[in-house]
Amino acid sequence: MHIGQTTAKVLVIAGLIGLAGCEGGGLFGSGTQAAPANNERPARERAQPARETIWDLFTDRNDPNTTVEVNKYLWNAARDVLNFLPLQAADPFTGVMVFGYGTPPGGGRAYKATVYVSDPALDARSIEVSLQSRSGPVSTEAAHKVEDAILARARQLRIQDRNL
Repeated sequence: MHIGQTTAKVLVIAGLIGLAGCEGGGLFGSGTQAAPANNERPARERAQPARETIWDLFTDRNDPNTTVEVNKYLWNAARDVLNFLPLQAADPFTGVMVFGYGTPPGGGRAYKATVYVSDPALDARSIEVSLQSRSGPVSTEAAHKVEDAILARARQLRIQDRNL
């Protein structure tokens, strides 16, 4: 079944009008929301910036002076531990490092890795490693061993910095 352009436009406009009439302002933010009885916003609303309308998506409410925090010890330790792999891409703003195929010393199988440093804390939750061989993904146990090696090296680097 094929609908005409006019029918399609009418359906889109009707949908937008329906959304605009939803509680809380819908698409265009023209409605009002009832305040909670205790005059406090729920925790999830306090944690996120207030977005009232679809047009707020196009405004920049973020502080331009905000810096991205990636743990430098984890970052450098990942480079040290995976030094046998060629570094293809690195983005310190997102914390992602992409390594190409390489063979570890004393090994015969080639691997490539993606490392994601997600947090400034120096703990296991701050790093994720994905390993792949030419025949497919490597076990999560092997990836966890690489993560452990990176964490151990990162702790060594931090101790060296404290001794300066």
